[in-house]
Amino acid sequence: MPMTHPIHARIDGAIVMIGFGSIGRGTLPLIERHFHYDPAQLTVIDPSDRASAHLDDRGIAHRQVALTPDNYREVLGELLTPGRGFCVNLSVDTSSLDLMRYCRELRVPYIDTVIEPWAGFYFDTDDNAARTNYALRQAVRDEKAWNPGGTTAVSCCGANPGMVSWFVKAALLRLAEDTGADATAPASREGWARLMQSLDVKGVHIAERDTQARRLPRPRDVFVNTWSVEGFIAEGFQPAELGWGTHETWFPENARRHGSGCQSAIWLNRPGAITRVHSWCPTPGPQFGYLVTHNEAISIADYYTVGEGPGPEFRPTCHYAYHPCDDAVLSLHEMFGAGVTQADHHILTEDEIVEGVDELGVLLFGHAKNALWYGSRLSNEETKRLAPDQNATGLQVTSAVLAGMVWALENPEAGIVETDEMNHARCLEIQTPYLGPVEAHYTDWTPLQDRWQHFPEDIDESDPWQFRNVLAS
Repeated sequence: MPMTHPIHARIDGAIVMIGFGSIGRGTLPLIERHFHYDPAQLTVIDPSDRASAHLDDRGIAHRQVALTPDNYREVLGELLTPGRGFCVNLSVDTSSLDLMRYCRELRVPYIDTVIEPWAGFYFDTDDNAARTNYALRQAVRDEKAWNPGGTTAVSCCGANPGMVSWFVKAALLRLAEDTGADATAPASREGWARLMQSLDVKGVHIAERDTQARRLPRPRDVFVNTWSVEGFIAEGFQPAELGWGTHETWFPENARRHGSGCQSAIWLNRPGAITRVHSWCPTPGPQFGYLVTHNEAISIADYYTVGEGPGPEFRPTCHYAYHPCDDAVLSLHEMFGAGVTQADHHILTEDEIVEGVDELGVLLFGHAKNALWYGSRLSNEETKRLAPDQNATGLQVTSAVLAGMVWALENPEAGIVETDEMNHARCLEIQTPYLGPVEAHYTDWTPLQDRWQHFPEDIDESDPWQFRNVLAS
């Protein structure tokens, strides 16, 4: 049976999409399918001339310009309709906070997939603490505190951060039901935090395995990935970060705490893209992942905190455990080995991928049933049946953008919100038709299993789920 495409909302006024890389190209057909709007008022801002051919063929206006601190107000001001429309920020090297702030001044709904700084920030800043996602997130949280309420701006609403926060809530309710606890969805942040605490969840891995592959081997001196190469390199060079749970009894020597803000997270004085952790996904089972920093590691730990400050009553450990596609792993090894980024970047398209899935979910661990993985197991083959112009990795992101836009239009005066604060059931109702199999898997695996026995390790055998045991290098 062919997939139907319901109209979820109407957008009056201008729609401005900032950025037209792989995620922008994939988001565009979802906007066209699911919203009533005036196509003549849709504009894409992207500095690349590659965008023009794709957009010209579809009759979509293209402003070929890079937004900068000096011109963003002028460029956006010429396009946005005050009090109407939507700004969809899917770019790199543009300040999410500045764009969000300006859109709220104009009373225009806004959404992004990451808290992005202006160009140069990730590599020109010597202060590692300032380069953390904790610091970037705290600036947005400060803006929310200073300017509460008002026009809705959805911060960090992609696959992760974004969709995975909705998966955490769905997984908690599944775990509650399966253990005989009250599975009624809480009505407040405090209620969700108490639910996680009552279920004895010690922490959450954002556990992902990308097995998408093409027939041809990866060329040397080319960084190959299934999503933005620039975005992956930038976050990979940031310090590894994780939400720091109250069950932890050991503190890494290279770890640092934050002296202000919610203090839900720590950072390691080491790039995330060379920091490995033990984790688990349904297809491979035990695997190494990279502890790449992501906003959700901090926001989930913060959202589910009972108490305040560095020593609350309860807080889960939370971090990304990412195994990208094999070509991306080889690209990382080449890049860090040479000490220089490759000049050529390539994103695997849906037409060249011949096998594999993007298996992205949340692994809730330490509870009565040990560990529960809950997430999407979307193949590239199914993605091509569901939506055009993207691979499986892209569709997990773009469908979350769609869900976030619908939620924002249904809640137009919610102020600045993170996906943890949104109605997960409504968002997943919009998104799930694009996610392929969404499944729950229990496992008896722990980080103490399947380790090499020939070499001594500094681990804690009394508690399998200590970060001391999860950290591999």
